Amino acid sequence: MPGGRLTQQERQQIALGLADGLAYAEIARRLERPTSTITREVMRNGGPTAYRADLAHRAAERRAHRRRQAAPRGGGAPEQAYGRDAEAVREYEETFTTVMMASGMPTMTARVLACLTLTDSGSITAPELVQRLQVSPASVSKAIAFLESQDLVRRERGEGRRERYVVDDDIWYQSMMNSARSIARIVETARQGVHVFVPGTPAATRLENIARFLDFVSESTARAAEQAREILRTKPEAAPGGTAEPGPERG
Repeated sequence: MPGGRLTQQERQQIALGLADGLAYAEIARRLERPTSTITREVMRNGGPTAYRADLAHRAAERRAHRRRQAAPRGGGAPEQAYGRDAEAVREYEETFTTVMMASGMPTMTARVLACLTLTDSGSITAPELVQRLQVSPASVSKAIAFLESQDLVRRERGEGRRERYVVDDDIWYQSMMNSARSIARIVETARQGVHVFVPGTPAATRLENIARFLDFVSESTARAAEQAREILRTKPEAAPGGTAEPGPERG
């Protein structure tokens, strides 16, 4: 099975496969590459409808050039905590970013969320994000604004006037509850429409069915989030040697 970075020829084969309507898994099988490699390649370069082999290859070369410039003078990768493999960490961060993008999140927003989530502290400042991601402060600010609107990050006052952006144990709970509230607003609006379009008519019946379905989803989402938070939430405990182990399960 081939390893290393994708070649320009492989990217051309990906573009042809997408044009033929092939699934990522089938393209990966033909190239003898992991499906995750193909998924990440396509999603980070415009998605299946906008992927262009030549543009993707140039973008990959630019990223490789930036990594070489950012590397320590000794040529080695930055030392990772807990004995982690630096290359595996980088690959995983790209995979995490790709999954977030596939869910509909903008590219820069996904990169910021991945960077935040994968820090051991779970918090970082705007200048640190700019340095780590090699992007402009405006790009970071826009991404943070979107994540805040989805309750996926929160701000804390750091040293002096500098703010830190935080991803903690409650972030996904808060985001799920925000989603449930958004769905509940759609339910309310759909039910209002039932009366406008006269109960029993085709349009009113459709709106009623939408309201009933989404009402069930909204309540189920909120209830599941509450239960999961109560039952599954654990805190990492420091173990001898500087490693972390999960706390005891509750319930």
